[in-house]
Amino acid sequence: MERDLKKIISEMTLEEKAGMCSGEDFWRLKKVERLGIPEVMVSDGPHGLRKQPGEADHLGIGESIVAVCFPAACATASSFDTELMNEMGKTLGEECQAENLSVLLGPAVNIKRSPLCGRNFEYLSEDPYLAGKMAASYIRGVQSWDVGTSMKHYAANNQEYNRMSCSSNLSERTFREIYLPAFETAVKEAQPKTIMCSYNKINGEYASENKHLLTEILRDEWGFEGYVMTDWGAVADRVTGIVAGLDLEMPGSHGVNDAKIIAAVKDGSLDEALLDKAVERILKVLFSYADNRHPEAVFDRDADHEKAVKIETECAVLLENNGILPLKEGRKVVYIGEYAEKPRYQGGGSSHINSSKVTSALESAKEKGRPVSYVKGFPFDKDEENAGELAAAVQAAKDAEVAVIFAGLPDLIESEGYDRKDMKLPACQNKLIEEVIKVQPNTVVVLHNGSPVEVPWADKTAAILEMYLGGQGVGEATDKLLYGEVNPSGRLAETFPLRLEDNPSYLNFPGDGVNVDYAEGIYVGYRYYDARKMPVRWAFGHGLSYTEYEYSNLNMPAESLDDKGCVKVTVDVKNTGSMVGKEVVQLYVSDKNGTAGRPVKELKGFAKVELQPGETKTVEFALTARDLSFYHEGLGDWYAPSGTYEVLIGHASDEIALRGELSFKTEKQLPLYVSGATTIGELMAHPVTAPIIGGLMQNMQGAMGAMQSDPTENVEDTLGTGAEMMKAMMHGMPLKSLASFAGAEMAAQIELMIQGMNQALGNK
Repeated sequence: MERDLKKIISEMTLEEKAGMCSGEDFWRLKKVERLGIPEVMVSDGPHGLRKQPGEADHLGIGESIVAVCFPAACATASSFDTELMNEMGKTLGEECQAENLSVLLGPAVNIKRSPLCGRNFEYLSEDPYLAGKMAASYIRGVQSWDVGTSMKHYAANNQEYNRMSCSSNLSERTFREIYLPAFETAVKEAQPKTIMCSYNKINGEYASENKHLLTEILRDEWGFEGYVMTDWGAVADRVTGIVAGLDLEMPGSHGVNDAKIIAAVKDGSLDEALLDKAVERILKVLFSYADNRHPEAVFDRDADHEKAVKIETECAVLLENNGILPLKEGRKVVYIGEYAEKPRYQGGGSSHINSSKVTSALESAKEKGRPVSYVKGFPFDKDEENAGELAAAVQAAKDAEVAVIFAGLPDLIESEGYDRKDMKLPACQNKLIEEVIKVQPNTVVVLHNGSPVEVPWADKTAAILEMYLGGQGVGEATDKLLYGEVNPSGRLAETFPLRLEDNPSYLNFPGDGVNVDYAEGIYVGYRYYDARKMPVRWAFGHGLSYTEYEYSNLNMPAESLDDKGCVKVTVDVKNTGSMVGKEVVQLYVSDKNGTAGRPVKELKGFAKVELQPGETKTVEFALTARDLSFYHEGLGDWYAPSGTYEVLIGHASDEIALRGELSFKTEKQLPLYVSGATTIGELMAHPVTAPIIGGLMQNMQGAMGAMQSDPTENVEDTLGTGAEMMKAMMHGMPLKSLASFAGAEMAAQIELMIQGMNQALGNK
């Protein structure tokens, strides 16, 4: 049904319009019965429904309906599988329709700046390209059921410490290249119905009243069509928020902020047209749900549980394996650690799910008749060593053929509301692992954690399987992976550094509580470790398999690219092993033009492909100018210099198999205003000024010496076979200094030339 929203709004009172811009209670939007505006409900997500009564909390303390807990984002991002994310989204969308929920609050796409962020388990990746593509697929899945999503937390919310007031201070380039692209990709490719703004300030201004963020970037540049809602209690100045582009306040302020909106309209300080626009955006989303109900939707918890199991098998990452995995049937195995019996499968806070069913790895093994014994070893919920339990675990490991230790982080360490203090596992777990390894070389460690941990014993284990927080099906998925019913195919969506101190944000996280400076700039995750040539425990994109893969035939039919073009890249991948498997083919791009401040390489494509033993498939990617570009603050746009770029294909960021070159030509010109402070190097690098300054330098050959005759040569060539010092000095010499060396006549010529170059550049 087509609604005339403007007509409805014209019939609303000022009080009704103001009221529409805040929640009725914790989870419901207001209704206006006389105009046919129904009450609708939203619910926490993003990996399961946390539907609560209207007066419930927002931190996961109160009870919610029985639902299905899917793997958290830390796990699903590691699938590198957009189709899988889409299917999970579709399942959640149907559940929402069955439970009469209009908007699911997710996905959460903030970048994993530091391993210590308490909410990292709910975020996707350290890489904005991967996070954006995975989020867009999830959104399309959920919204295929006419249920909205609320992508969060917009923006630069990368810690829990003082997240409600702290200012994230970062450059525009850093903002555009690292912390905004996941939001941008999802908006442009999937149009989430709503965006949730974050609590924090950005460069001193609250996100909830930041017009640059909410209107100029989100709507004017990206074309966002939905409404912006607050995180719960994130309003600073409600009227300023309306002007900036904030539409819905949740959960509301018991009428206090509604009254401020009404008063501002009446005294003329708020244009009522802006209020009408906010109401229109809210009603558009509200009716897109209310007018498109799906009575056929069913919340089949048992069927969805099986989906959760399958999804987790695609997400787990095999970090190490000396051949012990998959476990052979009939081997005498002991499971150690209480997570084998009570798995940790989700994080704490607003995404905490009241799960319908949780089957542990131990239960799964017993149900399948596997010869597995169990000793507790250490508790699942605290760091507490028990000498008797430790001794029993060591003896059991000694008596078995294989020891599988189920380790991880207790709930009290990872949660919304606070950050981790370090990257360590509980001391009792590390000690047990070390002691068991001494007596049992066939020791496998299974990890349950929402973010990287330090693993000082890694080199001494037989295998390490990262399950992350794998949802309520994690136990069954673990069993399938350990025994080879499924081949591991996950890849790390974040780098595991050797130690916390290696992380690029280490000296600046989490700030002083008032400000946090993103001093590492664009060098987040693998971008930093690559630039520093720093060894890591496991690199971004890393993940092993029970089979082997081979790459060949990297091909780029059009080996040149311009601003508007697109280049197709194809590569063959072959399963050279004996087991069916799924390989994640990763494409990175590297700027080979000596451009200052660019990462060694950046992810710009990935594809997950299933291969039978001996099978070869061709994987295709597409590259555009944007994929080669960085954000140039002077230009206020994305820019890639003309020149050569390298296309890298590999199994992981540190396992590049194939390389190819791509040439690029841009018509964009960087802004340049010439003054006495402008250097020779800057002028030689610009296509408009290079011939002019080249001519000047030709005229100065006699005075300066060692000059060549070709004015189009770059500065290194025009200086000839002289000293490197002279080359460097000339490259960095400002025009004013050149004038002082060249004499009065040449100085006057330089003044005229400055005017001429500015005119040629179109500068006033």
